Amino acid sequence: MTLRVPRRPRSVLLTALLVATALTGCSSPAEEKPVDAQAVNPFSEEAGYAEPDSRAAQAASQAEADGESEKQRVFSRLAAVPQGIWLTPEEYPPGQVGPYVTSLVTAADKAGKLPLLVVYGIPDRDCSGGFSEGGLTAARYPAWVQEIATAAGAADRVAVVLEPDALAAALQCAELDQRIRLMKAAVDALAKAGVTTYVDGGHSDWISPTALAKLMRDVGVAKVRGFATNVANYQTDDDERDYAGKLSKLLGGAHFVIDTGRNGNGSTSDWCNPPGRAFGTAPGFVDDGTGLDAFVWIKPPGESDGECGGGPPAGEFWPERTMEIAAASGW
Repeated sequence: MTLRVPRRPRSVLLTALLVATALTGCSSPAEEKPVDAQAVNPFSEEAGYAEPDSRAAQAASQAEADGESEKQRVFSRLAAVPQGIWLTPEEYPPGQVGPYVTSLVTAADKAGKLPLLVVYGIPDRDCSGGFSEGGLTAARYPAWVQEIATAAGAADRVAVVLEPDALAAALQCAELDQRIRLMKAAVDALAKAGVTTYVDGGHSDWISPTALAKLMRDVGVAKVRGFATNVANYQTDDDERDYAGKLSKLLGGAHFVIDTGRNGNGSTSDWCNPPGRAFGTAPGFVDDGTGLDAFVWIKPPGESDGECGGGPPAGEFWPERTMEIAAASGW
């Protein structure tokens, strides 16, 4: 397995194309047929985007103001690591999520970086866990996703992880048919907008690849790049690679990404704020001849899983636990 830094900057590609055009008389880049967003590994083209106003960045600023130099150092280092940017209807409701995504992807395009967006607003969200419950109604969800798709589709390059836990939990929750229908519509919207998309695929200690593959096919995963595993969980790289490889094979060779934000000390039977965790493999694209596109930090490691194990509400930055993880990681 080879983990590499991003390559082939767009400026180099564009220069080469312009030279080829001048020499051969071929059409200009503007007239070329657009590259299929689902056919390209986006992580191989650009470095990941670290949101300047992330919760980790805000925590670093607060630590500086409080004169806590060690916290400032750790939180600043964490904030510089590319991580998933989560879109929820509670924070970015219909009518606001589109402009927010536009601002994100515009900033990322200017920086020449790849933003990783996480769409998290399905009805009855977190139906199997409960700490992140909420989401939109079935009537409002499609338009909200379409807003995201339209805004993200205008970007030079963007990657989306669609609805963590939604399919893996669907078999445990009510309204399975509704969830499949809404996920299918979301996949269609993102695919039509030309947004590189990974449908969430659970993790290796939850549901069998065979059971999940059926749900993946039902929502149309073949229309997009593939799937994501281990989102906000702690399973090892080896276990996830094995699980994802089996799922990929069942899906005709679908590509995948693995969340390694907090799996540095291996798996745990506790999914909600377990102690003793460490940062895992750093984000970066993979070129090893398998379906693995990249290791990514989809769940920001400094953010709580929920009000369990002494944590704050789900998604809030947890300074004390972040410092523990950093210490365990040798930071």
